[in-house]
Amino acid sequence: MPHTARLQRRILRDFPQPGSAAEILAALDRMAAETTHSRDYFESERVKAAIVLLANGSATEFRRAVNLAKRDWRDVLVDADLASEDWPARLDAELGPPADDDH
Repeated sequence: MPHTARLQRRILRDFPQPGSAAEILAALDRMAAETTHSRDYFESERVKAAIVLLANGSATEFRRAVNLAKRDWRDVLVDADLASEDWPARLDAELGPPADDDH
């Protein structure tokens, strides 16, 4: 599943060093391909955004968040405050409203 435009914008903002955003996007793609859990979770914007939010622009923290998600994807949702039923509003607050092509 392609990354949403708003998630890509956030990654570009948080990882501005040359090549960094591309590495993050590729790592998110690999994570979905390598999981032993349902791929649907790892391909969702919600889980990807949780990982990016936890990373807060740090490649080291990004790797930690990916490892946490691989153990249990629900843990990254809890840690990024995206586990409660208001998660769509939180995601909008962090990433901006979804674009028409994000659906």
